Amino acid sequence: MRHQKSINHLGRTSSHRKAMLANMASSLIKHKRISTTIAKAKALRGYVEPLITRAKVDSTHSRRVVFSYLQDKDAVTELYREVSVKVADRPGGYLRILKTGFRLGDNADMCIVELVDYNEALLSVKEAGTKKTTRRRKPSAKKATETPVEATKAKAQVAAEEEVVVENKVEDSAEETESEEK
Repeated sequence: MRHQKSINHLGRTSSHRKAMLANMASSLIKHKRISTTIAKAKALRGYVEPLITRAKVDSTHSRRVVFSYLQDKDAVTELYREVSVKVADRPGGYLRILKTGFRLGDNADMCIVELVDYNEALLSVKEAGTKKTTRRRKPSAKKATETPVEATKAKAQVAAEEEVVVENKVEDSAEETESEEK
């Protein structure tokens, strides 16, 4: 039984898996986007997100801990200078996994893993799409269910009411002219 075994071994030994995840993490931090399989991307997410959270506090200890995972001085510098500043107010969820289809050779599920705050195309679309819109009421159900015969009757009633209003205005103006003559 496979109870309580949450780690995906990815078909590799422990040392090979740690080295692969460290290399993928440093590539992701340097290039902001990489292409990989979905299984590796999900394993990478659990590896990189705690490192980015740790990078929010810039201390010697946290730098050394991150370096022990990545083993790449340039990636650590990039993480603390650029990435941590950009994600400082984000409470987690630093990676986005976008499925891209299947690989030609072995039909493996492929995806793109990217840092959320670095996709300029999505950020510009999101900003443009946040225009305030006004909400309008839907037409009432009564009007939508009227038959053409009922619609003509309603128009006739409105026309009759307008004639009554016009006649009242004419009578009022006639009374005003009579009162002026007196």
